[in-house]
Amino acid sequence: MRESKTAYRTHTCGQLRMGDVGQTVTLAGFLENLREVGSNLGFAVVRDFYGATQVVIENEETMAWFKALNKESTVQVTGVVRERASKNPKMPTGDIEVVPQTLTVLGRCRHNELPFQVARSREADEGARLKYRYLDLRNSEVRDNIVLRCQVVAALRAAMMDQGFLEITTPILTASSPEGARDYLVPSRKHPGKFYALPQAPQQFKQLLMASGFDKYFQIAPCFRDEDARGDRSPGEFYQLDMEMAFAGQEDVFAVLEQVLPPVFAKYGKYDRASPAPFQRIGYLEAMEKYGSDKPDLRIDLTVQDVTALLGDCGFEPFHGATVKAVKVTGFTATRKQIDKLCADVEVQTAQKTYWFRLDEGGELVGGIAKFLQEKKEAVVAALGLEPGTFVGLAASPDLRAAQKTAGVLLKMLGALCPEHMDKEQYAFCWIVDFPMYEIGEESGKLEFCHNPFSMPAGGMEALRKAKAGELDPLSITAEQYDLVCNGVELSSGAVRNHDPEVMIAAFDLVGLGEADVRAKFPAMYNAFTYGAPPHAGIAPGVDRMVMLLAGEDSIREIIPFPMNKSAQDVMMGAPGTVTQAQLDELHIAVTATEEDD
Repeated sequence: MRESKTAYRTHTCGQLRMGDVGQTVTLAGFLENLREVGSNLGFAVVRDFYGATQVVIENEETMAWFKALNKESTVQVTGVVRERASKNPKMPTGDIEVVPQTLTVLGRCRHNELPFQVARSREADEGARLKYRYLDLRNSEVRDNIVLRCQVVAALRAAMMDQGFLEITTPILTASSPEGARDYLVPSRKHPGKFYALPQAPQQFKQLLMASGFDKYFQIAPCFRDEDARGDRSPGEFYQLDMEMAFAGQEDVFAVLEQVLPPVFAKYGKYDRASPAPFQRIGYLEAMEKYGSDKPDLRIDLTVQDVTALLGDCGFEPFHGATVKAVKVTGFTATRKQIDKLCADVEVQTAQKTYWFRLDEGGELVGGIAKFLQEKKEAVVAALGLEPGTFVGLAASPDLRAAQKTAGVLLKMLGALCPEHMDKEQYAFCWIVDFPMYEIGEESGKLEFCHNPFSMPAGGMEALRKAKAGELDPLSITAEQYDLVCNGVELSSGAVRNHDPEVMIAAFDLVGLGEADVRAKFPAMYNAFTYGAPPHAGIAPGVDRMVMLLAGEDSIREIIPFPMNKSAQDVMMGAPGTVTQAQLDELHIAVTATEEDD
């Protein structure tokens, strides 16, 4: 990174070395610390974006200058560089110090007490960190995540342009669209009673670009969704590497990202290994059966086995009439207390109980539900391929999906607890393919789209016709849709798009929506496709999630410059906040209830 020089400084605080000894220099930065050794001897540390430099105090007058300032004041120091008598190898500038001649206050900190120590801000309460984010960002550890984000975005942009993609920005103010999450609505002053919406994604616009004749589009796109926060999802807004290709299918999209992502992850990641192309392809149903998740962490070498036929009639009541899944692991020498904690942690995440047993070193089944398995011992050992010292975790539920997901959570937790089963220091990519096109809605009990309604159904019009005629179970239709997963984190969903209006209408017809509904909900895209659209496909990996993985952070808020809290509030700026009655009147809005009224 180039270090700029201005009238305020001749050098940055991370720049001076032994070759600068004897020079008169000017530094500018924040007063990080003042350590008094006596009335006329002490050491101050001045820090800027680039690093920190020690300033030595050798007389009462200079000491008085510094003592008059609170920490984090912005100062300018002019002085002579000299070699330090006691060097600090932990500081890049630790071989030198500056003997000050003048001290100028550029920005006085007027607070005797800071909300937290800047150098240890990550240990502070998150609410305080977000409220005083401008102080939190002065911490080099926090700042470095934002620098990393800038570097990654620049690398992604350069790589996409090298692949022949054009960066095209799409509108921020658009129409509300039923895309799966709640919209953020913006009232129109000129059109009373009508609203714009902030885009949940540029989905329709990028498909319209393909219909417009553009061949390869990308954008570091802001997206807005009114949804709850979680560790890998920020409420409000997020960014994605949005891309679309004309005259392209699934393999074309895969080829682009398999060229773009591994070098970025290997260069900027916490780990320097990333899956080479081609990434492993795993069918959705296979992923659920083998890993208990459609977001498998391939760094873990454990898998899920179906033992319903083997254990369903063992006499253990929770297994009766249930689907039973097993995860076996060697080397898990946990105590009963540790196993109970593992089972409790799984239950917290899944609301499902888990069970266990072990084959001890003497070849006996012990612990957990072992007493129910004694008569089946030989069959259990043979079917699971058990060796002495093997631990077996079990999940059971009458609901197949619940049993799979519980086993998947158990697998990930066991992998994290057993280093020999998890090659952690790498980025393991995979594609999840062949997602179901339709599902039965949990609330409605009716046929619904499983994921993206704009995906092309495998088999096209013929498959939809057979499903309509009752010749084919619509739940068996897969979509030309795919997810990109890295280390158990879903980075993106993508699809080959349904670009044929007739196929689109047939796909929506199965969920009870007719041509009029399609025209009403997606007028621009439907009309554009009636003019002859090329086949096209795309994907949009989340930039925030990528940077979170690269930085090795558990919370996505650590890599966003100014994140909201878990309640979608910007506590620093006071958003969301109230507005004046005049503003409401101008927008023809009446507020019928407020947070204070609830």
